[in-house]
Amino acid sequence: MAGPTDNPADPFKKALAEATKVLADDSELAVTYSVDPPGQSAESVRLPQVSRRMTREEVLLARGTADAYALRHKYHDPKVSARYMPEGQMARDLYEAMEGARVEAVGARHMPGTAGNIDAKIGNEASRKGYGQVREAFEAPLAVAAGYLIRHLATGRDLPPAAGNVMELWRGYIEKNCGSLDGIDAALDDQQAFARLARQLIKELGYGDQLGDDPDEPDETGEDSASDEEDQEEQPDSTGEEDSDESDEMDASPESSQEEQQDASQAEVSLDELADAETAEETEMPEGEAPLEPPAPQPYSEADPNYDVFTSEHDEEIGAEELAEPAELERLRAYLDQQLEPLKGAVGRLANKLQRRLQAKQSRSWEFDREEGILDAGRLARVVANPTTPLSFKVEKDMEFRDTVVTLLLDNSGSMRGRPISIAAICADVLARTLERCDVKVEILGFTTRAWKGGKAREEWLAAGRPAAPGRLNDLRHIVYKAADAPWRRTRENLGLMMKEGLLKENIDGEALEWAHRRMIGRPEQRRILMVISDGAPVDDSTLSVNPANYLEKHLRDVIAMVERRKLVELIAIGIGHDVTRYYERAVTITDVEQLAGAMTEQLAALFDQDPRKRARVLGMRRVA
Repeated sequence: MAGPTDNPADPFKKALAEATKVLADDSELAVTYSVDPPGQSAESVRLPQVSRRMTREEVLLARGTADAYALRHKYHDPKVSARYMPEGQMARDLYEAMEGARVEAVGARHMPGTAGNIDAKIGNEASRKGYGQVREAFEAPLAVAAGYLIRHLATGRDLPPAAGNVMELWRGYIEKNCGSLDGIDAALDDQQAFARLARQLIKELGYGDQLGDDPDEPDETGEDSASDEEDQEEQPDSTGEEDSDESDEMDASPESSQEEQQDASQAEVSLDELADAETAEETEMPEGEAPLEPPAPQPYSEADPNYDVFTSEHDEEIGAEELAEPAELERLRAYLDQQLEPLKGAVGRLANKLQRRLQAKQSRSWEFDREEGILDAGRLARVVANPTTPLSFKVEKDMEFRDTVVTLLLDNSGSMRGRPISIAAICADVLARTLERCDVKVEILGFTTRAWKGGKAREEWLAAGRPAAPGRLNDLRHIVYKAADAPWRRTRENLGLMMKEGLLKENIDGEALEWAHRRMIGRPEQRRILMVISDGAPVDDSTLSVNPANYLEKHLRDVIAMVERRKLVELIAIGIGHDVTRYYERAVTITDVEQLAGAMTEQLAALFDQDPRKRARVLGMRRVA
């Protein structure tokens, strides 16, 4: 029997590492396990950690990740990939997704056992990213869907449900525009041929302008670059005097050689321009089908395709530490602490109350009579009484709610100036500290605008002749006070920025909520809680003066509806002095800013409450008297 310190997962991890080396056909490949995200380099592979429990999900994910990386190590040539890599980001994403699908499909053909393992990996990733809840194509990444479709067509295997959902949303569009899909089977085993096919598919999808130069076309000298590289590799080294003299002459006068090349190049350009000028009137477009137009640009807002923005060039997402010098942040933080000195006792009691309630829900529970784990000291007496009795071990159960991230989205508008913003800042600070003690990650975000009355966006609109219905007409400023992965002690000073004179301006709530939601769904945690603290409706004079009066309010409602429909994030709101229940389904309105701390702690504690009736009663509360 294994000793109490032996890890039962070690034999599995060792066997999987050896199998990965064999599959990759590289006995020197280094295979490690880590809680960090999986990754791969030319000489090593990092796989997901496998715990002592060795749950089915852990095992399948580790095997699927190992197979995917091993197949890429064996069937993927980085040099070929780099040669055909497009220049634009969207084209790159499509190219990488297609190449990944090719590698996995080739592996499934030659080693069918890898297909099921990789299915488990794909299903895990798709579920974690919420692909199963996506209902519209524009909510799902096109590159991911294209990779899924190529894998499906090449292997004939059904995808896991969440991944299949994304593929089906885009499948009609891809198959309608991509006539080259029929060539997948023939090109699958040849990476170079498949790379050419992938570039053709990217062009047919409307992103041909992002491909860059065709690596297979002749260069300016009329010779194929690939052939030149091969010729140079095959050419033997020469030590003769003739070659040495020629090389010395070239080394001695590199400037003259460069000038000759430039003169020749300029001569070619001039001749070409002259020929074009003489034949411009006679030139006609060739007959045939018109080139495919690129797809229509994605709407600015996922929640409302009709929501428009005149220009986003001057918007910024910025860390709080970039908006003030360290000395100023320290001074502002000291001022914040001084302003809230009378409230520290009450706020501290609320923080302790919240921590006690959360820790009560994470009280330890154990599984007894296990063959391994921690020695159960409470049952040693029977072993002493009867030495033939086997030792008994216990294992601590996991606590579900720890895999949680909380985002606080704070209204940084001018109407929050004074006591409201001070209370909001200190409550965010207290919650961050308290939840961090309970192993719950916290992100603190703020939203405002860069200027009053429109800023540079309005100046450009005026210079353009005041076009009608310009959409949002101000420069956004989205502030990251504390990132979810940043420890509180390193970001404590940042919250003092809210005390900075001139920071608080207009509030465009809909885009801020969509921004915070987008950040949250990219997080790995299984549970995501978004708390909005605001003092009323979205207001921006510049935007509302040239658009319908409900333009920003309608967009906020549309974003809230999207967040609650997708159910990837739990959304709650606290209104300060104004009723926000007309926007948010789960909301509390407080009449005094000093009640904010109590409302926040009650709402968060209720979200972690295991009694659904009690949780519904607290979250259903509409006003704190």
